[in-house]
Amino acid sequence: MSDVKRRRRGTVIIETSRGILLTKTQKDQPFILPGGGAKRDETRFIAALRELSEETHLSPYSAHIIFNHKGKIRPTRSGKHLFQDHHTVCLVKATGNPRPGGGDARYLGYYTGPGSVWISMTTAEIIDKYLAWKQFSAAEKRKTIREELEENLEDVDETDVDDNDG
Repeated sequence: MSDVKRRRRGTVIIETSRGILLTKTQKDQPFILPGGGAKRDETRFIAALRELSEETHLSPYSAHIIFNHKGKIRPTRSGKHLFQDHHTVCLVKATGNPRPGGGDARYLGYYTGPGSVWISMTTAEIIDKYLAWKQFSAAEKRKTIREELEENLEDVDETDVDDNDG
């Protein structure tokens, strides 16, 4: 076997009222997150947004990169080469009603928790990483708000003169 080929992938996490949106090509395959390979001279971020639109007919209006993820090193179907997916994972908000775009996405599904739907190992790793990121981000946000409130409370001193005291 030869050197490991790096595949550049843009991957989307989009939360809906039904769960995290997933796609798949065939009935007998696990679901995966929307996204796909970046074209030459295309960033993985742009590839993620393009693939989301192609696969689900959704129109992204807000997106940002939340982390990168390296998949496991695996052989190609022929077994002649090894590859590793390098994902740029983007949290996206979009408008529209998701519907399969054909080609890479003939079916849509929703992840609502472990065991809710059959997902690929890489998708499980990325979702787990996302949920940990989301929990950490929420804790950081609460901490920041709490610190801001504490700082502002220190500004209020009972010895200050009230503007209404004349």
